[in-house]
Amino acid sequence: MNFTKMHGLGNDFIIVAGEQALPEGVSDLAERLCNRFFGIGADGLVYILPSEKADFRMRIINSDGSEAEQCGNAIRCVAKYVYDNGLTDNTELTIETLGAGVQKVVLTVEDGKTKTVRVDMGEPILNGLQVPTTIDAEPVLNAKVEADGREFLFTAVSMGNPHCVIFVDDAVNFDLHTWGPKLEVHPLFPRKINVEFVTVRSRDYADMRVWERGAGPTLACGTGACATLVASVLNGKTDRKATVSLKGGDLLIEWNESDNHVYMTGPAAEVYRGTL
Repeated sequence: MNFTKMHGLGNDFIIVAGEQALPEGVSDLAERLCNRFFGIGADGLVYILPSEKADFRMRIINSDGSEAEQCGNAIRCVAKYVYDNGLTDNTELTIETLGAGVQKVVLTVEDGKTKTVRVDMGEPILNGLQVPTTIDAEPVLNAKVEADGREFLFTAVSMGNPHCVIFVDDAVNFDLHTWGPKLEVHPLFPRKINVEFVTVRSRDYADMRVWERGAGPTLACGTGACATLVASVLNGKTDRKATVSLKGGDLLIEWNESDNHVYMTGPAAEVYRGTL
């Protein structure tokens, strides 16, 4: 199997192209290959497949073997891969994802290589039951969730996958490893949840740290950054366009008022290629 190791702001993936469908036993394969000690090491295994609806189709298997409906960093890596490897010469593409349907991406190219990717992440889902949570409200703002005797207030957003955004005093130094796994599997979230801890610094800048469902702590989460901006706007903390700073770098996120879509702009990088 030929693969390419790529990352979006440190959120890293094993990219595989050329298959027609997911192979049998892909969950076990992802767990084995994504293991950072006994495998290649990655947050997820990503397949670029044919699509009947779009230019390409993306399937993402998390490091724990579960499938992710969507991933903002992975879709930027896929867009860079298909252009830089000559699978397309178009700088405007469509990529089909499990959770968000067909998404439009626009590439900025320099010297024949993709530098940044702008992704139409679609409309945020704010209905609590559709995120999903067990709360029948729209939107779910400042809802209470308790874990191990500590109470948090969260805003629920789906960007094709579920997010729980919690505003804290110091996201950069927050105890992610203690509270992330407890909240991920909380009964309020029937399909588990991605958890973002956020500190808003100004109307156009916020720090975010993330515990990803199925992957744990990652250096970046594109859908999480989008959910963070949406939650920040709903809570009156930022404007509709802001930089979300993650451990691996920054993403520019815009929640467009005219079409209600969220747009994410950021880089993607190739690390190396290999054969297994």
